[in-house]
This record gives sequence, structure tokens and C-alpha cells, in this order.
Amino acid sequence: MTSTTNGTAISTATSGRRYDIDVLRIFAFSVLILYHVGMFYAFDRGWHVKSAYQSDWLNIPMNFTSQWRMALLFVISGLAVSFVWGKYSAGRFALRRIWRLLLPLVFGMAIIVAPQPYIEAVSKGIIEPGFFAFMGQYLTFQDFPGEAWGGEDIITWTWNHLWYLPYLLFYTLILIPIAKILDGPGKPLRTGFQNLRGIWIVLVPIVPLMIFGNFIFPKFPYINHALLDDWYAHAMYFTLFFFGFLIGRNEGIWKELARIRKLTLGAAVASYALYTTQDVWVGDDPAFLLNQASIAVVYVNRWLWIITIFGWGHQLLNRPMKWLPYATQAVYPWYILHQTVTVVVGYNLAKLSLGPVVEPVLVLGLTIGGCLVGYEYLIRRIPVLHPLFGVGANVPPPKHEKGAAEAAPSIPV
Repeated sequence: MTSTTNGTAISTATSGRRYDIDVLRIFAFSVLILYHVGMFYAFDRGWHVKSAYQSDWLNIPMNFTSQWRMALLFVISGLAVSFVWGKYSAGRFALRRIWRLLLPLVFGMAIIVAPQPYIEAVSKGIIEPGFFAFMGQYLTFQDFPGEAWGGEDIITWTWNHLWYLPYLLFYTLILIPIAKILDGPGKPLRTGFQNLRGIWIVLVPIVPLMIFGNFIFPKFPYINHALLDDWYAHAMYFTLFFFGFLIGRNEGIWKELARIRKLTLGAAVASYALYTTQDVWVGDDPAFLLNQASIAVVYVNRWLWIITIFGWGHQLLNRPMKWLPYATQAVYPWYILHQTVTVVVGYNLAKLSLGPVVEPVLVLGLTIGGCLVGYEYLIRRIPVLHPLFGVGANVPPPKHEKGAAEAAPSIPV
């Protein structure tokens, strides 16, 4: 497989690595980290804790990324599964996924996420300050009196920002028997999807999403991250995860996404303009066709941004980069750590009344610094922590030595 960047052809056929997907995975998690820092400051958005310096303008970039941020992550996750599918038996693959996702989830809920409900409960006056007393009850599943976060009557274990992990594990286990079918009698479905070209690359994936928007969303209009009753989220995210698996390493569809990247970028900008002006052209009680057009705009906009990112990423980023192996290994631990760091730092800095410029700069800087220090000086250097944070077996050396670019697996999932 080849990719052309600035006129230079770069082959990935030999190594089988997909550098562009590595980079886009890091990009997607970086957007997520920025989004959660923004939640501390965005006006009229409920979150675990809030700053006194809230701003309405932050809702503009946050609304924009909300349309494709998590959708992109689930497509990339499906891609990642397709890259390793077939290397293991179905049973061994399932066990590897459970180990890589369930262990960090349980550890994260028990230890890493715990400061978040503690700070939220203290800030709401539900419990008295005292983190160790809180942990004594939290880890032994004892009830806390009062009204906890999310309207619940008790404080319980929560996965907060780690909800992506149980969803991804759930989708992966569902995908395994489907993937076995696609290897056999269902192969024409995968081939047909990979052979989509031109406008059909946009229109065909929108069909199931439109069905979900019409029939599932009205009954489950809120994505609650609760797993068991989040059916609209499951329908949408699993479908996008499945799309990623279908695309896989197929050379033709990646060349097509790169070829039409300028067209999809223009169409994505136009669709977002339509999306943001729906109140004007749809109205309060639209006719059936106008309502369908409004629903279509939502999913066309979402999918267009995803394939635009893929097209430009494949064209520009599918090449070795010295920093990439390190960042590829670091991104999963950063994801696990980041929101707790943001909540702890933000809550404590908010007490100092530093102002609407200094405080957010410090919160962002300390979130990045906390994740960097946590990964570099603890997680990376203490092997027993590796499985608890989903770190793969091949960790790049502490210093970027010659050949380090080949030390890490391309796509950890």
C-alpha cells in the first residue's frame, strides 16, 4: 500500500503500519481532553464541577467537535480491530480485549476516577471533606446519604469519562461473531462497502443512521453513558465502529477518501452551516420532508467530517514520525488520567480567584503536565502499572534511540 505526501510516495506494504491512523487516534483523544477542559468553563453545560469564569463562546467549538468527536473515535476503534483481526483465534482475541479494556476500567473506576465523585460531592455539600474517609466507603460500596451527582440518591462507583471503555468492549464482543460471518458468507457485504466510491461513500453509511434518528432517538433522546439503557448511543456508535471494521486496510477506499478529500471538506463546511442554522430553515413544526432533511443534515455532517479527516490524514500523515511510537503508547494512559487531573486542578485553582485568563491557562497546562508526568515518570517506568493503564508490551525506550520508531505496535486497541 502506498501513500503520497508532498509528492513523495511512502510504502506501508512492508511493515503493515498505518501511521495516519495512529496520528488520528492521538488527535481524537487530544480533542477529547480539550473538550473536557472546556466543560469546566463552558456556560450552560452541566459538568461535575464548574469554574466561576464561564464563557458562552466556548460552546461554538464544543458544539462543532461534539458532532464527530466520539463518532470518530469509534470508527478508529473499528479500524484498529480490523487491523489485528485474524491474528488470533476468536476466543483468544476476546480474552485479549477483555484484559486490555476491562482491567483499566475496573482499576480506573476504583482509583483514578474516585477523586471526581469526591470533589463533586464535596462541592455540592453532600459529604464533608475528607478524601480517605470517602475512599473507605467508596471502595467498600457503602451508600452515601444525600443527593449525589446525576440526580442519584447515593454515591456509587462510576466510570465518568471512562464510559468509552465498556462501550468499546461491548461492541468488540458483539463484533466477533459478525466478523466470523464476514470472513465467510458475509464477505460480499464487506467488499460492497469497500467498493463505495464518490457520492455513495457519503450516502450509503447515512441510511442506517437515518433509521436510528427516526425510530430509536425519539424513544431514547439522551445519551446517558449508562450502557444498559443507552440504545440510541449503541445503535449509532456500534454502527460507526462496524463501519471502521468494514473499511479496514482496503487500499481502494483509502485512495478514494484521499482523492475526494477537498470535495468532502467543502461539503462538510456547507453541511455544518446547514446544521447550525436549522432553527431558521426548519422551524418549530416542520413538514415530514423538511424534518427528514433536518435529520439527514445531522448525520451527513457527522459522517462528512469523519471521512474528511480520514482523507486528509491518509494523504498527509501516513509516514513515520519520530514522536509517534511514544505518543501512541502514551495516549491510552493520558485518556485514563486526564479528566481526574482536570477536575482536581480546576476545583483547587477555582478557590484562588485567579481570573478568566490565568485560571484556564493553568488548568489546561496542569492537565497536560499532570498526564505527562503521570505517564512518563510513573506508568511508563513501573511495569506493574502497564496493564492497569492499557499499555502494550512494547514500550519505547526512555530516550528516543535509533530504531525506536519501530518499537511500538502501530494500533493498540
